[in-house]
Amino acid sequence: MAVQVVSIKPPKIDVATFKIIGTAPLVVHRFSAKAKQGMLDKMEAGSTAQKDNRKKRDPVNTDDVFNDARYISDEGWDGFNASAIRSALISACRLVGFKMTLAKMSIFEVPDGRDAKEPEIALIRIYGKPRKLEMIGRVETGQAYVTVRPIYDNWYSIVKVKYDSDMFTLSDVSNLLNRVGVQVGLCEGRPDSKNSAGMGWGTFEVEVKK
Repeated sequence: MAVQVVSIKPPKIDVATFKIIGTAPLVVHRFSAKAKQGMLDKMEAGSTAQKDNRKKRDPVNTDDVFNDARYISDEGWDGFNASAIRSALISACRLVGFKMTLAKMSIFEVPDGRDAKEPEIALIRIYGKPRKLEMIGRVETGQAYVTVRPIYDNWYSIVKVKYDSDMFTLSDVSNLLNRVGVQVGLCEGRPDSKNSAGMGWGTFEVEVKK
């Protein structure tokens, strides 16, 4: 019986570093710990939670809502969810005909740190100062409500991208990230938003860090 030898090369992983500079405001909106706890309380209460539907709403401090919507690292700096970079790069593959399923296994982000409240969330640092953004939004029923989120008007980030160089060249990664900056965007109100056409937020230009 003939013996067939199969040779599989080890992955060749490289890391590229880019400076991304906002060309529009960046709006971040993490799911608040208070809302999460409320959902957990209802789950634990079971059917008894339905008996108190007429409970009055507690007063809301918008400064607390603003701060709860921020990602703050254990070192004290603001950031955004690092997975947003990888998701955006994979999404941009649709624009150039590259298989997204292959991109999922070939391109990754390198985080700058971890969230202080939920260390399982990796973060990319935002260089910029947040301010409180208050806007009118609508829930699925059409009812209007006020959204409170942090917005970074003048911002930049240093992004490290880890990639399989048998699948992507450095030029590929750079051009893909450029497409993310122009056509996909990051975080809330981005052009590639799943729920709308976006708000013109989260776009950026890429500067290669030497």
